[in-house]
Amino acid sequence: MAQFLKENAIVINKSTVPVGTARQVRRIIEKENPDLKFNIASNPEFLREGSAIEDFMRPDRVVIGVENEYSRKKISELYRPLNLSETPILSTDLESAELIKYASNAFLATKISFINEMSLLCEKTGADIHAVSKGMGLDTRIGNKFLNPGPGYGGSCFPKDTLALVRIAQEFEASSRIVESVIEVNASQKARMVAKIRDALGGSENDKKIGILGLTFKPETDDMRDSPSLTILPALVDKGATIIAHDPQGIDEAKTLLPPEIIYKENIDETIEGVDALVLMTEWNQYRGLDLDHVKSVMRGNIFIDLRNVYERDIVEKADLEYFCIGR
Repeated sequence: MAQFLKENAIVINKSTVPVGTARQVRRIIEKENPDLKFNIASNPEFLREGSAIEDFMRPDRVVIGVENEYSRKKISELYRPLNLSETPILSTDLESAELIKYASNAFLATKISFINEMSLLCEKTGADIHAVSKGMGLDTRIGNKFLNPGPGYGGSCFPKDTLALVRIAQEFEASSRIVESVIEVNASQKARMVAKIRDALGGSENDKKIGILGLTFKPETDDMRDSPSLTILPALVDKGATIIAHDPQGIDEAKTLLPPEIIYKENIDETIEGVDALVLMTEWNQYRGLDLDHVKSVMRGNIFIDLRNVYERDIVEKADLEYFCIGR
């Protein structure tokens, strides 16, 4: 790239990269083309899977890490066609822009691990995690996003970025104990979900037929990276369970990652038929309006395990299903 850059060009990095990458890119280009005058910038993206276009067109904020005013103005001009009159545009140094992306994702992961720990405390004390979450979220200093308990976070960002932030802290001899705990809690939450399913089945999943609704780490994507199902389902198979799984988009990828013993079905009815227990793993919209009386009629057992707290207990129990959820 160095040999093709024009005078006063701006090299913009939008990827999530370790702090100091922009400076390293500058050194590499300068080594290859010592006489070139150019600029380096960091403009991290904050796009969510399943809503990338909306996030790009209507971002919460734009972060521009630059070395000089010339770069700041030129990059700001790139966003002018989007008419972001109400969107904050934050101009920082290079290192701050690089760290903002990691810090943001690590903080969101922290909220998830925190509410998952609170869900366990709710189960021990008799409190309701929905009420606790709502009461917390009404505080504008906290906000109500990322306060829904579940089987743990996954995907391409949170697992990778929390681990990377710990590594960055180690390289700079800084503490990262909170982020390390977030990672540990997330791993233990997935293990806790295996134990929850086992307990619901009476202490053993051996020879039990379990239907699984949802495999991807979240709805509206086929992404299986670090999905909780990649931890939970192999653990159940190892203990002798027969797994029948459904997912609207993730089956093809799941087949390459999960044990070959798992059976996949293209429709929900085939997934439910004859199972001892049904586990709602991912909150796809297709799973929110199940005919629970029909579900009960085609199951062999009556155990409904809701790892996303989609349903209300009284509605499920009205269909003569035994209901297990998180933190309630």
